[in-house]
Amino acid sequence: MFENLSDRLTDVFNRLGSKGRLTESDVDAGLREVRLALLEADVNFKVVKDFVARVREQAIGEEVTKSLTPGQQVIKIVHDELVHLLGDANVPINESKNREQPTIVMLVGLQGAGKTTMAAKLALYMRKKGKTPLLVAADIYRPAAIKQLETLGKQLNIPVYSEGTEVAPPDIAEHALRQARINGNNFVIVDTAGRLQIDERLMTELQQVVERIGPTEIMLVVDAMIGQESVKVAEAFHSKVPLTGLIMTKIDGDARGGAALSMREVTGVPIKFLGTGEKTDAIEPFHPDRLAQRILGMGDVMTLIERAEQVYDKDEAKKMQKKMRKGTFDFEDFLGAMNSMRKLGPLQQILGMIPGLGKQIRQMKELDDALDDREMKRIEAIIQSMTIKERRNPDLLKDPSRKRRISVGSGTRIEDVNALVKQFREMQRMMKRFSKGGQNPRDLMRMFK
Repeated sequence: MFENLSDRLTDVFNRLGSKGRLTESDVDAGLREVRLALLEADVNFKVVKDFVARVREQAIGEEVTKSLTPGQQVIKIVHDELVHLLGDANVPINESKNREQPTIVMLVGLQGAGKTTMAAKLALYMRKKGKTPLLVAADIYRPAAIKQLETLGKQLNIPVYSEGTEVAPPDIAEHALRQARINGNNFVIVDTAGRLQIDERLMTELQQVVERIGPTEIMLVVDAMIGQESVKVAEAFHSKVPLTGLIMTKIDGDARGGAALSMREVTGVPIKFLGTGEKTDAIEPFHPDRLAQRILGMGDVMTLIERAEQVYDKDEAKKMQKKMRKGTFDFEDFLGAMNSMRKLGPLQQILGMIPGLGKQIRQMKELDDALDDREMKRIEAIIQSMTIKERRNPDLLKDPSRKRRISVGSGTRIEDVNALVKQFREMQRMMKRFSKGGQNPRDLMRMFK
Protein backbone atom coordinates (compact mmCIF):
# COMPACT_ATOMS: atom_id res chain seq x y z
CA MET A 1 0.00 0.00 0.00
CA PHE A 2 1.12 3.57 -0.79
CA GLU A 3 4.15 2.30 -2.74
CA ASN A 4 3.70 4.71 -5.65
CA LEU A 5 2.91 7.65 -3.37
CA SER A 6 5.86 6.86 -1.13
CA ASP A 7 8.27 6.72 -4.08
CA ARG A 8 6.97 9.99 -5.53
CA LEU A 9 7.20 11.85 -2.21
CA THR A 10 10.67 10.45 -1.52
CA ASP A 11 11.89 11.84 -4.87
CA VAL A 12 10.38 15.26 -4.11
CA PHE A 13 11.99 15.46 -0.68
CA ASN A 14 15.34 14.26 -1.96
CA ARG A 15 15.37 17.18 -4.39
CA LEU A 16 14.34 19.65 -1.70
CA GLY A 17 16.92 18.23 0.68
CA SER A 18 19.72 18.70 -1.84
CA LYS A 19 19.24 22.48 -1.79
CA GLY A 20 21.21 24.55 0.69
CA ARG A 21 18.30 26.96 1.13
CA LEU A 22 14.69 26.93 -0.04
CA THR A 23 13.00 29.78 -1.84
CA GLU A 24 9.25 30.21 -2.04
CA SER A 25 9.36 29.02 -5.67
CA ASP A 26 11.23 25.86 -4.58
CA VAL A 27 8.51 25.10 -2.04
CA ASP A 28 5.75 25.76 -4.58
CA ALA A 29 7.39 23.50 -7.17
CA GLY A 30 7.77 20.72 -4.62
CA LEU A 31 4.19 21.07 -3.41
CA ARG A 32 2.87 20.93 -6.98
CA GLU A 33 4.43 17.48 -7.24
CA VAL A 34 3.09 16.52 -3.82
CA ARG A 35 -0.39 17.58 -4.92
CA LEU A 36 -0.17 15.50 -8.13
CA ALA A 37 1.17 12.50 -6.21
CA LEU A 38 -1.72 12.64 -3.74
CA LEU A 39 -4.32 12.98 -6.49
CA GLU A 40 -2.80 10.04 -8.40
CA ALA A 41 -2.98 8.06 -5.16
CA ASP A 42 -6.75 8.61 -5.27
CA VAL A 43 -6.93 11.07 -2.36
CA ASN A 44 -10.06 13.23 -2.27
CA PHE A 45 -9.54 16.53 -4.17
CA LYS A 46 -10.72 18.80 -1.35
CA VAL A 47 -8.56 16.88 1.15
CA VAL A 48 -5.52 17.37 -1.11
CA LYS A 49 -6.25 21.07 -1.58
CA ASP A 50 -6.57 21.75 2.17
CA PHE A 51 -3.56 19.55 3.01
CA VAL A 52 -1.22 21.31 0.55
CA ALA A 53 -2.44 24.74 1.72
CA ARG A 54 -1.63 23.90 5.36
CA VAL A 55 1.81 22.58 4.44
CA ARG A 56 2.62 25.63 2.28
CA GLU A 57 1.60 28.08 5.00
CA GLN A 58 4.13 26.51 7.36
CA ALA A 59 6.83 25.70 4.79
CA ILE A 60 7.34 29.31 3.64
CA GLY A 61 7.59 30.57 7.20
CA GLU A 62 10.74 32.15 8.55
CA GLU A 63 11.56 29.11 10.71
CA VAL A 64 11.97 26.96 7.59
CA THR A 65 13.57 29.38 5.13
CA LYS A 66 16.30 30.34 7.63
CA SER A 67 16.85 26.80 8.89
CA LEU A 68 20.19 25.05 8.36
CA THR A 69 18.27 22.04 6.99
CA PRO A 70 15.17 23.48 5.28
CA GLY A 71 14.48 20.25 3.34
CA GLN A 72 14.22 18.27 6.57
CA GLN A 73 11.97 20.93 8.07
CA VAL A 74 9.57 20.58 5.15
CA ILE A 75 9.55 16.79 5.55
CA LYS A 76 8.71 17.21 9.23
CA ILE A 77 5.83 19.56 8.36
CA VAL A 78 4.45 17.09 5.80
CA HIS A 79 4.83 14.24 8.31
CA ASP A 80 2.99 16.13 11.04
CA GLU A 81 0.20 17.14 8.66
CA LEU A 82 -0.16 13.55 7.43
CA VAL A 83 -0.50 12.37 11.02
CA HIS A 84 -3.15 15.03 11.62
CA LEU A 85 -4.95 14.07 8.41
CA LEU A 86 -5.03 10.42 9.49
CA GLY A 87 -6.37 11.16 12.95
CA ASP A 88 -3.46 12.32 15.19
CA ALA A 89 -3.42 9.22 17.42
CA ASN A 90 -4.49 5.59 17.65
CA VAL A 91 -8.12 5.25 18.75
CA PRO A 92 -8.60 1.93 20.60
CA ILE A 93 -11.83 -0.04 20.78
CA ASN A 94 -14.30 1.53 23.18
CA GLU A 95 -14.92 -1.27 25.66
CA SER A 96 -17.93 -1.68 27.93
CA LYS A 97 -17.51 -0.06 31.35
CA ASN A 98 -20.12 -2.38 32.85
CA ARG A 99 -18.62 -5.72 33.93
CA GLU A 100 -21.95 -7.44 33.45
CA GLN A 101 -22.38 -6.02 29.94
CA PRO A 102 -20.03 -7.41 27.24
CA THR A 103 -18.40 -5.12 24.70
CA ILE A 104 -20.52 -5.41 21.55
CA VAL A 105 -18.91 -4.73 18.19
CA MET A 106 -21.23 -4.61 15.19
CA LEU A 107 -19.59 -4.91 11.75
CA VAL A 108 -21.39 -3.31 8.80
CA GLY A 109 -20.53 -2.65 5.17
CA LEU A 110 -21.00 -3.55 1.53
CA GLN A 111 -21.06 -7.08 0.14
CA GLY A 112 -17.57 -8.39 -0.55
CA ALA A 113 -15.80 -6.00 1.83
CA GLY A 114 -14.56 -8.91 3.95
CA LYS A 115 -16.77 -8.50 7.04
CA THR A 116 -17.04 -12.20 7.90
CA THR A 117 -13.29 -12.80 7.69
CA MET A 118 -12.66 -9.56 9.58
CA ALA A 119 -15.04 -10.69 12.34
CA ALA A 120 -12.86 -13.78 12.86
CA LYS A 121 -9.65 -11.72 12.71
CA LEU A 122 -10.98 -9.28 15.29
CA ALA A 123 -12.09 -12.13 17.56
CA LEU A 124 -8.63 -13.71 17.43
CA TYR A 125 -6.97 -10.33 18.02
CA MET A 126 -9.13 -9.66 21.10
CA ARG A 127 -8.58 -13.15 22.49
CA LYS A 128 -4.85 -12.44 22.41
CA LYS A 129 -5.69 -9.37 24.49
CA GLY A 130 -7.27 -11.60 27.14
CA LYS A 131 -10.92 -11.33 26.05
CA THR A 132 -13.39 -14.21 25.65
CA PRO A 133 -15.07 -13.45 22.31
CA LEU A 134 -18.33 -14.73 20.84
CA LEU A 135 -18.96 -14.49 17.10
CA VAL A 136 -22.55 -13.88 15.97
CA ALA A 137 -23.72 -15.03 12.52
CA ALA A 138 -26.37 -12.42 11.71
CA ASP A 139 -25.92 -12.48 7.93
CA ILE A 140 -28.92 -14.55 6.86
CA TYR A 141 -28.94 -13.38 3.23
CA ARG A 142 -25.64 -14.73 1.88
CA PRO A 143 -26.04 -18.53 1.80
CA ALA A 144 -22.45 -19.36 2.73
CA ALA A 145 -21.94 -16.60 5.32
CA ILE A 146 -23.09 -18.58 8.36
CA LYS A 147 -21.12 -21.65 7.30
CA GLN A 148 -18.03 -19.52 6.65
CA LEU A 149 -18.16 -17.95 10.11
CA GLU A 150 -18.76 -21.33 11.78
CA THR A 151 -15.79 -22.80 9.92
CA LEU A 152 -13.54 -19.90 10.94
CA GLY A 153 -14.75 -20.17 14.53
CA LYS A 154 -13.95 -23.88 14.59
CA GLN A 155 -10.46 -23.28 13.17
CA LEU A 156 -9.72 -20.65 15.83
CA ASN A 157 -11.58 -22.43 18.64
CA ILE A 158 -13.86 -19.41 19.09
CA PRO A 159 -17.61 -20.00 19.72
CA VAL A 160 -20.11 -18.92 17.06
CA TYR A 161 -23.78 -18.18 17.79
CA SER A 162 -26.17 -18.83 14.90
CA GLU A 163 -29.85 -19.61 14.34
CA GLY A 164 -29.80 -20.36 10.63
CA THR A 165 -31.46 -18.20 7.97
CA GLU A 166 -35.07 -18.16 9.16
CA VAL A 167 -34.71 -15.92 12.22
CA ALA A 168 -34.51 -12.13 11.74
CA PRO A 169 -31.08 -10.54 12.37
CA PRO A 170 -32.33 -8.26 15.22
CA ASP A 171 -33.64 -11.36 17.05
CA ILE A 172 -30.42 -13.32 16.41
CA ALA A 173 -28.32 -10.46 17.79
CA GLU A 174 -30.51 -10.10 20.90
CA HIS A 175 -30.51 -13.85 21.58
CA ALA A 176 -26.72 -13.98 21.10
CA LEU A 177 -26.22 -11.20 23.64
CA ARG A 178 -28.32 -13.14 26.16
CA GLN A 179 -26.21 -16.26 25.47
CA ALA A 180 -22.97 -14.28 25.89
CA ARG A 181 -24.02 -13.19 29.37
CA ILE A 182 -24.83 -16.80 30.32
CA ASN A 183 -21.53 -18.15 28.96
CA GLY A 184 -19.39 -15.31 30.30
CA ASN A 185 -18.28 -14.00 26.89
CA ASN A 186 -17.13 -10.43 27.43
CA PHE A 187 -16.61 -9.51 23.79
CA VAL A 188 -19.37 -10.01 21.20
CA ILE A 189 -18.79 -9.48 17.46
CA VAL A 190 -21.90 -9.31 15.28
CA ASP A 191 -21.37 -10.11 11.59
CA THR A 192 -24.18 -8.42 9.64
CA ALA A 193 -25.15 -8.89 6.00
CA GLY A 194 -23.50 -6.84 3.28
CA ARG A 195 -25.87 -4.27 1.84
CA LEU A 196 -25.92 -1.36 -0.57
CA GLN A 197 -26.26 2.02 1.11
CA ILE A 198 -29.30 2.66 -1.12
CA ASP A 199 -31.14 -0.44 0.14
CA GLU A 200 -33.58 1.21 2.55
CA ARG A 201 -35.09 -2.06 3.82
CA LEU A 202 -31.74 -3.52 4.85
CA MET A 203 -30.51 -0.21 6.25
CA THR A 204 -33.67 -0.07 8.38
CA GLU A 205 -32.87 -3.59 9.57
CA LEU A 206 -29.42 -2.38 10.69
CA GLN A 207 -31.06 0.38 12.70
CA GLN A 208 -33.30 -2.22 14.36
CA VAL A 209 -30.28 -4.30 15.37
CA VAL A 210 -28.67 -1.20 16.86
CA GLU A 211 -31.84 -0.42 18.85
CA ARG A 212 -32.14 -3.98 20.16
CA ILE A 213 -28.55 -4.59 21.35
CA GLY A 214 -27.07 -1.10 21.86
CA PRO A 215 -23.59 -1.88 20.41
CA THR A 216 -20.52 -0.38 22.03
CA GLU A 217 -18.95 0.00 18.60
CA ILE A 218 -20.40 0.14 15.09
CA MET A 219 -17.52 -0.34 12.69
CA LEU A 220 -17.72 -0.03 8.93
CA VAL A 221 -15.60 -2.57 7.08
CA VAL A 222 -14.37 -0.98 3.84
CA ASP A 223 -12.51 -2.51 0.90
CA ALA A 224 -9.51 -0.25 0.20
CA MET A 225 -9.52 -1.38 -3.43
CA ILE A 226 -12.69 0.60 -4.26
CA GLY A 227 -10.86 3.91 -3.78
CA GLN A 228 -12.85 7.12 -3.43
CA GLU A 229 -16.14 5.21 -3.60
CA SER A 230 -15.32 4.05 -0.05
CA VAL A 231 -15.67 7.65 1.18
CA LYS A 232 -19.21 7.84 -0.26
CA VAL A 233 -20.02 4.46 1.31
CA ALA A 234 -18.82 5.65 4.71
CA GLU A 235 -20.85 8.87 4.50
CA ALA A 236 -23.99 6.94 3.48
CA PHE A 237 -23.71 4.38 6.31
CA HIS A 238 -22.85 7.08 8.83
CA SER A 239 -26.08 8.91 7.93
CA LYS A 240 -28.10 5.80 8.86
CA VAL A 241 -26.25 4.35 11.85
CA PRO A 242 -23.77 6.17 14.13
CA LEU A 243 -20.41 4.75 13.00
CA THR A 244 -17.72 4.78 15.68
CA GLY A 245 -14.86 3.37 13.65
CA LEU A 246 -13.58 2.22 10.26
CA ILE A 247 -11.74 -0.97 9.34
CA MET A 248 -9.94 -0.99 6.01
CA THR A 249 -9.44 -4.39 4.37
CA LYS A 250 -7.28 -5.54 1.43
CA ILE A 251 -4.71 -2.89 2.27
CA ASP A 252 -2.00 -5.22 0.95
CA GLY A 253 -3.61 -5.18 -2.50
CA ASP A 254 -3.81 -1.42 -3.12
CA ALA A 255 -0.62 0.40 -4.12
CA ARG A 256 -2.38 3.80 -4.07
CA GLY A 257 -4.19 3.86 -0.73
CA GLY A 258 -5.77 7.29 -1.12
CA ALA A 259 -8.99 6.17 0.54
CA ALA A 260 -7.23 5.83 3.89
CA LEU A 261 -5.99 9.42 3.60
CA SER A 262 -9.47 10.71 2.77
CA MET A 263 -11.95 8.78 4.89
CA ARG A 264 -11.16 10.07 8.33
CA GLU A 265 -10.92 13.68 7.13
CA VAL A 266 -14.21 13.55 5.19
CA THR A 267 -16.30 11.51 7.64
CA GLY A 268 -14.73 12.44 10.98
CA VAL A 269 -14.83 8.71 11.88
CA PRO A 270 -11.48 7.25 13.04
CA ILE A 271 -9.81 4.33 11.30
CA LYS A 272 -9.29 1.69 14.00
CA PHE A 273 -7.90 -1.36 12.21
CA LEU A 274 -6.20 -2.38 8.97
CA GLY A 275 -6.60 -5.77 7.32
CA THR A 276 -3.10 -6.55 6.03
CA GLY A 277 -3.58 -9.96 4.39
CA GLU A 278 -5.73 -13.05 4.05
CA LYS A 279 -4.63 -14.96 7.15
CA THR A 280 -6.68 -14.72 10.35
CA ASP A 281 -3.86 -12.92 12.17
CA ALA A 282 -3.43 -10.33 9.40
CA ILE A 283 -4.92 -7.43 11.33
CA GLU A 284 -3.23 -4.51 13.04
CA PRO A 285 -4.46 -1.50 15.01
CA PHE A 286 -4.26 1.73 13.06
CA HIS A 287 -1.57 4.19 14.13
CA PRO A 288 -1.59 7.46 12.14
CA ASP A 289 2.04 8.26 12.92
CA ARG A 290 3.26 4.85 11.77
CA LEU A 291 1.34 5.02 8.51
CA ALA A 292 2.69 8.52 7.89
CA GLN A 293 6.22 7.18 8.37
CA ARG A 294 5.55 4.37 5.87
CA ILE A 295 4.22 6.85 3.32
CA LEU A 296 7.33 9.02 3.68
CA GLY A 297 9.66 6.03 3.29
CA MET A 298 10.74 6.08 6.95
CA GLY A 299 9.73 2.47 7.60
CA ASP A 300 7.64 1.28 10.52
CA VAL A 301 9.93 -0.16 13.15
CA MET A 302 7.36 -0.16 15.96
CA THR A 303 4.90 -2.38 14.07
CA LEU A 304 7.75 -4.70 13.08
CA ILE A 305 8.85 -4.98 16.72
CA GLU A 306 5.29 -5.68 17.90
CA ARG A 307 4.87 -8.42 15.30
CA ALA A 308 8.21 -9.95 16.23
CA GLU A 309 7.33 -9.95 19.93
CA GLN A 310 4.21 -11.99 19.16
CA VAL A 311 6.09 -14.53 17.05
CA TYR A 312 9.50 -14.99 18.62
CA ASP A 313 10.37 -16.53 21.96
CA LYS A 314 12.89 -14.14 23.56
CA ASP A 315 15.29 -16.86 24.74
CA GLU A 316 15.19 -18.64 21.38
CA ALA A 317 15.71 -15.32 19.58
CA LYS A 318 18.85 -14.62 21.63
CA LYS A 319 20.26 -18.06 20.84
CA MET A 320 19.53 -17.57 17.15
CA GLN A 321 21.12 -14.13 17.20
CA LYS A 322 24.36 -15.56 18.60
CA LYS A 323 24.39 -18.31 15.97
CA MET A 324 23.75 -15.82 13.19
CA ARG A 325 26.61 -13.60 14.34
CA LYS A 326 29.03 -16.51 14.50
CA GLY A 327 27.76 -18.06 11.29
CA THR A 328 27.17 -21.37 13.09
CA PHE A 329 23.43 -21.72 12.38
CA ASP A 330 22.33 -24.87 10.53
CA PHE A 331 19.50 -25.85 8.21
CA GLU A 332 17.24 -26.60 11.16
CA ASP A 333 17.74 -23.06 12.44
CA PHE A 334 17.14 -21.73 8.95
CA LEU A 335 13.88 -23.67 8.61
CA GLY A 336 12.67 -22.35 11.98
CA ALA A 337 13.58 -18.80 10.98
CA MET A 338 11.68 -19.17 7.70
CA ASN A 339 8.55 -20.37 9.50
CA SER A 340 8.77 -17.50 11.99
CA MET A 341 9.32 -15.02 9.16
CA ARG A 342 6.15 -16.22 7.46
CA LYS A 343 4.17 -15.48 10.60
CA LEU A 344 5.42 -11.89 10.50
CA GLY A 345 3.88 -11.39 7.05
CA PRO A 346 5.06 -11.23 3.42
CA LEU A 347 8.83 -10.81 3.25
CA GLN A 348 8.66 -7.73 1.02
CA GLN A 349 6.22 -6.10 3.47
CA ILE A 350 8.50 -6.85 6.42
CA LEU A 351 11.63 -5.47 4.73
CA GLY A 352 9.65 -2.40 3.71
CA MET A 353 9.19 -1.60 7.40
CA ILE A 354 12.94 -1.20 7.83
CA PRO A 355 13.88 2.50 7.40
CA GLY A 356 15.59 3.17 4.09
CA LEU A 357 14.93 -0.24 2.54
CA GLY A 358 11.41 0.20 1.11
CA LYS A 359 12.19 1.91 -2.20
CA GLN A 360 15.47 0.06 -2.72
CA ILE A 361 13.72 -3.28 -2.36
CA ARG A 362 10.99 -2.35 -4.86
CA GLN A 363 13.67 -1.32 -7.37
CA MET A 364 15.50 -4.66 -7.14
CA LYS A 365 13.78 -6.60 -9.91
CA GLU A 366 16.00 -9.63 -9.31
CA LEU A 367 14.30 -10.08 -5.92
CA ASP A 368 10.98 -11.08 -7.47
CA ASP A 369 11.81 -14.79 -7.40
CA ALA A 370 13.43 -14.53 -3.96
CA LEU A 371 10.29 -12.99 -2.48
CA ASP A 372 7.98 -15.50 -4.17
CA ASP A 373 6.18 -17.73 -1.67
CA ARG A 374 6.54 -20.67 -4.06
CA GLU A 375 10.31 -20.31 -3.91
CA MET A 376 10.19 -20.35 -0.10
CA LYS A 377 8.07 -23.51 -0.20
CA ARG A 378 10.56 -25.16 -2.56
CA ILE A 379 13.41 -24.39 -0.14
CA GLU A 380 11.31 -25.70 2.75
CA ALA A 381 10.62 -28.96 0.85
CA ILE A 382 14.34 -29.51 0.26
CA ILE A 383 15.25 -28.91 3.93
CA GLN A 384 12.42 -31.14 5.17
CA SER A 385 13.72 -33.95 2.92
CA MET A 386 17.02 -33.90 4.83
CA THR A 387 17.62 -36.11 7.84
CA ILE A 388 18.01 -34.51 11.26
CA LYS A 389 21.76 -35.19 11.09
CA GLU A 390 22.03 -33.53 7.69
CA ARG A 391 20.16 -30.45 8.85
CA ARG A 392 22.38 -30.09 11.90
CA ASN A 393 25.60 -30.91 10.05
CA PRO A 394 25.49 -29.47 6.49
CA ASP A 395 29.00 -30.89 5.85
CA LEU A 396 27.34 -34.28 5.34
CA LEU A 397 25.80 -32.91 2.16
CA LYS A 398 29.14 -33.11 0.37
CA ASP A 399 28.08 -36.68 -0.37
CA PRO A 400 26.36 -36.72 -3.85
CA SER A 401 24.18 -39.71 -2.91
CA ARG A 402 22.62 -37.73 -0.07
CA LYS A 403 21.83 -34.87 -2.43
CA ARG A 404 20.20 -37.26 -4.91
CA ARG A 405 18.00 -38.70 -2.16
CA ILE A 406 16.98 -35.21 -1.01
CA SER A 407 16.22 -34.22 -4.59
CA VAL A 408 13.88 -37.18 -5.07
CA GLY A 409 12.24 -36.67 -1.67
CA SER A 410 11.53 -32.97 -2.28
CA GLY A 411 10.46 -33.32 -5.90
CA THR A 412 13.20 -30.94 -7.06
CA ARG A 413 16.24 -31.15 -9.32
CA ILE A 414 19.69 -32.07 -8.05
CA GLU A 415 20.77 -28.61 -9.29
CA ASP A 416 18.25 -27.02 -6.90
CA VAL A 417 19.72 -28.91 -3.94
CA ASN A 418 23.27 -27.98 -4.94
CA ALA A 419 22.25 -24.34 -5.33
CA LEU A 420 20.60 -24.22 -1.89
CA VAL A 421 23.62 -25.76 -0.16
CA LYS A 422 25.93 -23.31 -1.94
CA GLN A 423 23.73 -20.33 -1.07
CA PHE A 424 23.46 -21.50 2.52
CA ARG A 425 27.24 -21.47 2.83
CA GLU A 426 27.34 -18.01 1.29
CA MET A 427 24.70 -16.86 3.77
CA GLN A 428 26.75 -18.11 6.72
CA ARG A 429 29.77 -16.14 5.52
CA MET A 430 27.66 -13.09 4.71
CA MET A 431 25.99 -12.99 8.11
CA LYS A 432 29.38 -12.94 9.79
CA ARG A 433 30.29 -9.89 7.70
CA PHE A 434 26.84 -8.32 8.08
CA SER A 435 27.07 -8.46 11.87
CA LYS A 436 30.25 -6.38 11.59
CA GLY A 437 28.61 -3.86 9.25
CA GLY A 438 29.31 -2.94 5.67
CA GLN A 439 26.67 -5.00 3.83
CA ASN A 440 24.05 -3.34 1.64
CA PRO A 441 20.41 -4.45 1.18
CA ARG A 442 21.18 -6.13 -2.15
CA ASP A 443 23.79 -8.36 -0.47
CA LEU A 444 21.41 -9.16 2.35
CA MET A 445 18.61 -10.14 -0.05
CA ARG A 446 20.85 -12.48 -2.04
CA MET A 447 20.65 -14.79 0.96
CA PHE A 448 17.06 -15.60 0.00
CA LYS A 449 17.80 -16.38 -3.66
